[in-house]
This record gives sequence, structure tokens and C-alpha cells, in this order.
Amino acid sequence: MEDLEELLRRRALTEDDARPEAVARRRARGGRTARENVADLVDEGSFVEYGRYAIAAQRGRRTVEDLQAATPADGMLAGTAAIDGHPAAVLAYDYTVLAGTQGALGHLKKDRLFELIERLALPVVFFAEGGGGRPGDTDHPVVSSLHVRAFALWAKLSGHVPRIAIVHGRCFAGNAVIAGCSDLIVATRSTSIGMGGPAMIAGGGQGEVAPDDVGPVDVQTKNGVIDVLVDDEAQAVEVTRRLLGYFRPAVPDRDAPAGDQALLRTLVPERARRAYKLAPIVEALADTGSVTHLRPRFAPEMATALARIEGRPVGVIGNNTMYAAGAITSAAADKAARFLQLCEAFGLPVVSLIDTPGIMVGPKAEATGLVRHASRLLLAGAALTVPTVAVVLRRGYGLGAQAMAFGSLHEPLLTVAWPSAHLGPMGLEGAVRLGLRKELEAIEDEEERERRVREVTALAQQNARALNAAQLFELDDVIDPAQTRDLIARTLDAAAHSGNGGGAPRGTRRYVDSW
Repeated sequence: MEDLEELLRRRALTEDDARPEAVARRRARGGRTARENVADLVDEGSFVEYGRYAIAAQRGRRTVEDLQAATPADGMLAGTAAIDGHPAAVLAYDYTVLAGTQGALGHLKKDRLFELIERLALPVVFFAEGGGGRPGDTDHPVVSSLHVRAFALWAKLSGHVPRIAIVHGRCFAGNAVIAGCSDLIVATRSTSIGMGGPAMIAGGGQGEVAPDDVGPVDVQTKNGVIDVLVDDEAQAVEVTRRLLGYFRPAVPDRDAPAGDQALLRTLVPERARRAYKLAPIVEALADTGSVTHLRPRFAPEMATALARIEGRPVGVIGNNTMYAAGAITSAAADKAARFLQLCEAFGLPVVSLIDTPGIMVGPKAEATGLVRHASRLLLAGAALTVPTVAVVLRRGYGLGAQAMAFGSLHEPLLTVAWPSAHLGPMGLEGAVRLGLRKELEAIEDEEERERRVREVTALAQQNARALNAAQLFELDDVIDPAQTRDLIARTLDAAAHSGNGGGAPRGTRRYVDSW
């Protein structure tokens, strides 16, 4: 009985109730404890914890009793659990323990869990808040600690299991690498993420920077680091549950609720130069309430979203004409290419909504490395084995449209266009000016010259109509917009029936770029 009593005493030291002052400080800053976050995420009673009794490796300068009381679990919870009835792994740095820094035993716990994750093919949620490496550990003599395998093991899981990082507060150095190597990052508004914290910045001769100014969310949403921005940890857990659902096996449901499909006939303006919001189209096509938009502030000219159509999880890419007229910039190509890798890795069909004047042109665009970046989207599309469907909403011009169609209008399982769509090898006015260059140069009167451009462009516009393209079988069909959701669903049904509904076998998939 003495042994049991000692066990219960030691176990109690690992609970939040044993450290009321640390917990109070945490809550005063608007945060929850690591155990509260894990309890909120996992199904009740399902968490199997590993390394609960680990303590910081600082016996050389602190008593064991002090370490047991102040550094439970070496500042990191780790274990397996069920989330909405499905197996998963959960890891969480505890910011109330040495600012969530990465300790020697914490690294060993990660190694152990990462091995189990690979063996059991478990999706992972990692609460990554923390200050990076912990120089204060003294029990294990080291020179550099660069032999630690945790980061390599974590990176090797890319493409094998879905990995979602949740960040609240400060997340620097090694903790930021955990987040950055994840498939998706969900962050709260109080987050600051950086490859180096204030001490490293000062040590590098860059002066004093406040922790919250290192990488605030206003920066990290615009540059694409954060996938989904939320208000607080409770909402982060809610969104993460939804994200995990996209990576589970499809459960088709023809009766899944959706909006009035007739509205799709009114959402794209007839005028080619008039911009419109793409999100309402995505949400109308998808099951009601099933859409999660990713990285909306980064390269907003390209939309990426996860959704469901008749219960089946899908990825959606699309040109957002509200920005850069929907042209494909370097950032837009990177955003879409990385998203296609994510969909390929986890067997998600992809729907592409096309309305683009093409790939961005000009010296400023080329200065961004456009040739390589734009080509990356073509490479990512060509590598897909998952089912794909392309829908030309209004404009499908040039290499940009081909990139959005995964390389060719005949690459997707189905390529359709809405009735007002126009297609061409490049923007029509540009094509006219190029094709008639000598004729136009011979017209001295500028007004007459522009009248001639408008006249020939109008003729080209008629020739570029989707029905004409379909007449030559460049398209599979021209459809009533209200039919779009049903046609996508039936095509994905056919792909699933063929046995290729989820793409290549899991072992053959590539890793997912961090970018």
C-alpha cells in the first residue's frame, strides 16, 4: 500500500491542481493549461499518457523534490487518444513549465511518440507553444545537442499521417520548427511565431525585440505561415477537430444538406472585367457548413479550401478575381502547389475553379522568380494521382488556365465550363494586339487603331466562347452552373467505384512541402 500511496502522491504532482500559482499566471494571460487543452480535444477517458513522471534533467542544480513539483512531465504531455471516436496522437508543450522549452527528456518522449505514430499511422495534433531549446538542462553533458533526432523523425512523418500544430502565445526556435514542419498550423490571435526568440535576436546583434513583436499574426497570416487564424485555444481545438475530419475515410452522403444550387447562376458577373468573391461559390458547391478556407490572407488571388461534397472530403483551389484579377503570381502558385501536395498525400480529390487571365507577366513579376514558381504549380498538378475535376467559371486563358487544370483541360477526370466562360491561348486583347501588330502599326490615328483592336477583340470573344471550345472537344461539357455540384459528385463516385478514389497507395506518396 505504501507504494500505491507514493504513486498517487507523485501522480497528483503532475496535475494542474498541484501548481495553483503557475496555473493562475497562465489564466491571467488568457491561456489554458496543456492538460485543459488536451482534455478539451480528446474523447473523455481516452488519453493514454507517456512519460507523465519525467522531470527536467536538472538534478545537478536542483533537488529531485523541486523538479517533481515544478517540472511535471518535463513540460510536455504526450500520448495516444481518440478524437471524435478516431485514434490519434496528441502532444502538448506546457508553457507553465519552464516556458514550454524543449528539455532532454521531452526530446526522448517525442522520439518515442513519433515512432509509435509511424507504426500505428496515427494523425497528430501538437500544441507547439514554447520558447525553444532549454539550455538549463545539466544532467546529460552535451556540446551542441545537434544529434537530437526529434526534428528529423517529425519531418519524416510528412505525407504519412496528417499533422496539425496548434499555436497560442509564443512559439520560437525548435517549437516553431515543430509547427513549421506540420501540415497545417492553427494559431490564435495572441500568437507570435519565430525561428528565433528575443534572446537569439539580441545575440545576433539585432537589438532588443519584444516577444510579441517577433512574428505576430498580422505578419504570419499575410506571409502564409498560419493556415487558420482563430480567437482563442477553445476555437483552435474546435477547428482542429474539423480539420482532422477531412483526412478520415470518406463517408458518402447524397442527402448531405447544401445551399440552393440555382444561386450559382447569379454569382459570376457577365462582364469579364468585373471582380467577384469566390468564397460564396465554394460554399454553395460544398455541403452546408463544411468549408474551411486556408491561408486566406496569403496570396489572396488564389483560394485554397477544404470542404465536403455529398459527405466526401475534397480540396478546392480557385482564382479569386478580387485580387490581381485572378492572375497566377509566384505566391499564388506556391500556395496552390503546396495545397495540391497536401491533397495528394492524404487522398483528397481536388476541384479547381478557374477564372484567370493567365500567369502574371512583367518585370516586377519576373523579379519574384516567377518562371520557377509558376512551373511548380504545373509540376504539382502533373504529379497528382487523386481524382480531379476542373470547372471554368468565366475566363480560362493561357498557361495559367492550364496550370489550374493540372496541365491540360484533358488531365482532370472531368473538365466543364459555365455558359459565359471564354477560353484562349492568352488574354484575348493581348492576342489581338500581338497577331495584328503590323496592321496596327500601319494605322496612324490612335483612335482608329484602338477601334480596330476593339472590333477584332469582339470577334475573338465570340470565337472564344465555351460552346465553341466544346464543339471542338477541348472541353468535356458546358453546363448549367446549377448542375455543377451534382456532376462533381457523380464523377467522384465513378472514381471511388474504380478503386482510385484516393489516389496512389499511401507508401508511394511524396512529402508535403513546408511552403
